[in-house]
Amino acid sequence: MPLLDEDRPTWERDGRDWPHRAASRFVEAAGLRWHIQEFGDPKKPGLLLLHGTGAATHSWRGLAPLLAERYRVLAPDLPGHGFTDPLPPRRLSLPGMAEAVAGLTDVLGFSPALAIGHSAGAAVLTRLCLDKRITPDLLVALNGALTPFPGVASILFPSMARLLFVNPITPKLFAWSADKAAVRRLIDGTGSRLDQTGLDLYRRLFTRAGHVSGALGMMANWDLAALDRDLPKLATRTLLVVGSEDKAIRPDTAFALRDRLPAARIELVRGLGHLAHEEAPGRIAEIVFREAADT
Repeated sequence: MPLLDEDRPTWERDGRDWPHRAASRFVEAAGLRWHIQEFGDPKKPGLLLLHGTGAATHSWRGLAPLLAERYRVLAPDLPGHGFTDPLPPRRLSLPGMAEAVAGLTDVLGFSPALAIGHSAGAAVLTRLCLDKRITPDLLVALNGALTPFPGVASILFPSMARLLFVNPITPKLFAWSADKAAVRRLIDGTGSRLDQTGLDLYRRLFTRAGHVSGALGMMANWDLAALDRDLPKLATRTLLVVGSEDKAIRPDTAFALRDRLPAARIELVRGLGHLAHEEAPGRIAEIVFREAADT
């Protein structure tokens, strides 16, 4: 059973009370219809926000308005996530995702002075910086997924995601089983604790098989080993923000990564998990502003 259009989240149904709905609009770029949100004065320096796998612009509901006090903020739903069209299979890779985002910023004439990515979103931004598609003064990786999983997991995890992705039944089964308890277990498994509104927004997306398929496709078709080999070439000043309670990406991987990056430092935020920016947006905003001022 192939996924149908109704399996995708729809703006009329699922976006009816979307966080900061007034900041949303839809844009055609790179062969896709994108859902984007924009905050702040257009005359201020640009800031590009990219969410992680399985999320959407709702992930920035607390942080984006704070950042907009000093920046013009652009936050898209990544391809296949939320309300943005999925990429065709031939483009479903980390370079393909990065190229699509570059196509979006080109159409918008958006040149970010600051780029912030969470988890896999940080990997997309890193690829964009390495390829000189964007040239921010500062790159911030929030619990960034920048290196392959350790040991045998680096082989098993993408392979399992690929098997699940190619089976059209899998996203439907996941969506069917995404009740409140299951979503809470999933989020708690990242080491983060979200309020009920945050959990409900994730559940809204996870009950749509098209969104689940987009997340699985993103994980199944990425080659983080190639990005890992290129990381020593990253000249962009980089801040690695690490939640001490992150159970999705071990905090110690960031400390090993820092030694391989020419211009990077670490900010450890204690008591927060993988979704630190959703748990404590004020703390993350303060860290970003301080680092940007130093830059």
